[in-house]
Amino acid sequence: MNIKLRILSIWIPKFILIRELERTSYIINDHLDKLLDKYSISHLSTITPLNGNLEECRSVMGEGHAQRVHALVKTLGFDKACEVGRAEMFKAGYEMGCEATKRLGVGKNINDSIVAARILYKVLGINFIVEKHGKNIFLRIKSCALAKHYSLETCKIMSAVDEGVLTGLNNNLGMKFLKMITEGAEECTACITVKVDKK
Repeated sequence: MNIKLRILSIWIPKFILIRELERTSYIINDHLDKLLDKYSISHLSTITPLNGNLEECRSVMGEGHAQRVHALVKTLGFDKACEVGRAEMFKAGYEMGCEATKRLGVGKNINDSIVAARILYKVLGINFIVEKHGKNIFLRIKSCALAKHYSLETCKIMSAVDEGVLTGLNNNLGMKFLKMITEGAEECTACITVKVDKK
């Protein structure tokens, strides 16, 4: 693990948290807005600036996501919105993961990828633990600052961002959510899969 990754895994200055939250908000909203434009769906004409403290900024971002997803679902119906929304959100997450890999100098080992994911999640106000059970790796989200702004429908679509981020951090990793806080679970649970090279 390089020194930058090690330091940020311990402590992230507030100005960096705000800056990274703004970057995250811009990328996700840009992808959502392009999707809404593709289907000629009326939506927020501008990306709302993030003002206030970190918690307030996260709230503004979460509400912006929820409004856009709601517009998509209202027009296309949930099944179609989920299909196209998840595909686009995976792209957004993958873009974010690839950017973070370069900026943080993330290595190819799984531990580096998990540490980098923890840093990105800290920006969003998401706390998780990773557990290994036999050959299976599980990510368990204990608390999520965005959950109070997301409906279950929004969460099912937006969770593709998380899945894309992990693959962007390490192309050998995949993730699928099994349970979500927004559906009444005590915590979100996702299964992390590791590709095995076939030689």
